[in-house]
Amino acid sequence: MSDRILGAACIVASAGMAWSAQGYAAAISYEPVGPRAFPMLLAGLLAIGGLWLFARPALRGASPYRAVPLRATLLAGAAIAVYAALFELLGFTLATAAMAVPLGLVFGGSLKQALAAGAGLGVTLYFLFDKALDVVLPTGVLSFLLGGR
Repeated sequence: MSDRILGAACIVASAGMAWSAQGYAAAISYEPVGPRAFPMLLAGLLAIGGLWLFARPALRGASPYRAVPLRATLLAGAAIAVYAALFELLGFTLATAAMAVPLGLVFGGSLKQALAAGAGLGVTLYFLFDKALDVVLPTGVLSFLLGGR
């Protein structure tokens, strides 16, 4: 029954997202897609997921939450919350690396692998988004090295 409640909540949330995104428009239209496309895409995906949760048959005789690793889930959620809090201060590169380390450990990697993956993700994604795709990202404490804001 809780899957259906979550599915219904997702459908309502997606309708609210789609309704609020209707007014999104760029002051100067320089791109064919504009700012409305991404929230509408997310609202559509959320609605599809909500419909799937609402319509699928319930699991019979088994608790769907029995195998959920609660500690790992809480650690991953905390890592993402800390990432959001430190994003501007540390900058994209360091915040992403700092978030990737505990997530790597949660998914079974060693500390050495998690540190390497975190550093690689932070640097690679920064250069991909900021330099190749021209998406301005905060550089934080590394602004002297990366030359940004």
